[in-house]
Amino acid sequence: MKSDSDNFLEIKRHEMKMQQKKYELKQQVFVMQQQIKQRQEDKLFYMSLVCHLSGIHLEKVMQMKESLSTVFQSQSNSIKSQNPSSGYASFSKFSNGYVSNLDKKVFWSCGSRLFSSSQEAVTCDGLTVDGIVANDWLILDESESDWKSHASAIAQSICLIKKRLKWKKLKVRLEMLSYQVEKPDLWDDPVHAGKISREHGSLMGKMKEVNGLEQELIEHIDMIKLAREENDPDLESESVKALLRMRQNVKEKELEALLAGEHDSCSCYIEVQAGAGGTESMDWAGMVMQMYKSWAQRRGYGVTVVDEMCGEIAGIKRATVRVDGEYAYGYAKAEVGAHRLVRISPFDSAKRRHTSFAAVAVTPILGDGSHHVQINESDLKIERYRSGGAGGQHANVTDSAVRLTHIPTGITAACQNQRSQHQNKASAMAVLQSRLDQREMARQAQMNAQYSESLTDNSWGNQIRSYVLHPYRMVKDLRTSYESSDPDSVLEGEINDFILSFLTDSMDKENDEE
Repeated sequence: MKSDSDNFLEIKRHEMKMQQKKYELKQQVFVMQQQIKQRQEDKLFYMSLVCHLSGIHLEKVMQMKESLSTVFQSQSNSIKSQNPSSGYASFSKFSNGYVSNLDKKVFWSCGSRLFSSSQEAVTCDGLTVDGIVANDWLILDESESDWKSHASAIAQSICLIKKRLKWKKLKVRLEMLSYQVEKPDLWDDPVHAGKISREHGSLMGKMKEVNGLEQELIEHIDMIKLAREENDPDLESESVKALLRMRQNVKEKELEALLAGEHDSCSCYIEVQAGAGGTESMDWAGMVMQMYKSWAQRRGYGVTVVDEMCGEIAGIKRATVRVDGEYAYGYAKAEVGAHRLVRISPFDSAKRRHTSFAAVAVTPILGDGSHHVQINESDLKIERYRSGGAGGQHANVTDSAVRLTHIPTGITAACQNQRSQHQNKASAMAVLQSRLDQREMARQAQMNAQYSESLTDNSWGNQIRSYVLHPYRMVKDLRTSYESSDPDSVLEGEINDFILSFLTDSMDKENDEE
């Protein structure tokens, strides 16, 4: 006869087996959801492909399908009321089979390629991301363990990301690119083909990422509802925690959506040039350049001084640094323009208040070889000279510094930070290429070149930000009205809030104009 302890262990083993089966069942449900999602994507892909080839719009096809589905659904409801046990099930199977057959006919007769997205993610009870937003669930602090609050915050973030990505335009552009990618003669022009492929891959990646966020949100909600039905508090708790992690991650995606420009992901050159005002302006230009170096280092970007012309007493006349890192250009482009300083000048014995200006220009580094301007050696004027510096052991006794002038445009670039003349020439050539590319991009867009405009109009009319150290202390962005009462932190590189404020404001204005 079994003892009580043996019976107890047997009961516990049985409970563990039941828990294991329960867990396996949940896993099977999740796998089935993924399989259903994949079948829907594959189905719509082939459906849209044939529609595209036959020139019929997908919307019309889907409207026809939805109309037929509505008819069968109404009939199935009627049969269900007459025979709730067997008739509904058989008719439901029949109607689903008919719609599947309809899909197959549609695929091969009149579909369209769905370059934009798969079917909308829907929970088991028909809830969509847009539906969550429409429900207007109360959004609480992240510390509150409320799944509806997390879900609502995530859904709103997804909608904001779509808005910033210009979702409808993105889908249209992706459809055009997908058509070009499939052309058999695409690679007859490798440069053009590479550009098309890169853009197609970039947009496809953004679309899959957003669709993945929607699907992930829906799956978490389904798991929470399943956990409540199964009275499983552990599963519910884990799903709520997963929603919280997603809520935090999607906030970062919101910021990335601000940087959706063609070259925003590139590294960049930042150039600072002193305005009129002698030593005071040169000192201010040096402070501005140091601010950007500190900002870049805080973000983990690499900073390399490419060219620097020091002032006679303090600061710099001009300087160029290379900033290497993901989205360096996307962030730094917000700083283009004139920066104004008001303070008691340390160089004025009478301790009077002075106003100084420094201009900032930012150009992207196109690292994929897709340059807009081809530089011919015959179009270059190459000057070699001795680089300046702190003197002593740093003094360069050879003509290793290089200045390049692009004769057709008059644009120059110089580099003196390397000991080797060849290295300095290569760095100067990279800067010159970047500036010419920026100029060409601006010309094609029928705009003034940011480089020329920001460095020539270094005055009141072009100022973007004001730094006041006397008689009060404040930094204010004149484009967005964002301000800070701690100029010391700003000058030490804390400018992310100014940058994000400008990028958000610019995006909102673009969307309003559309």
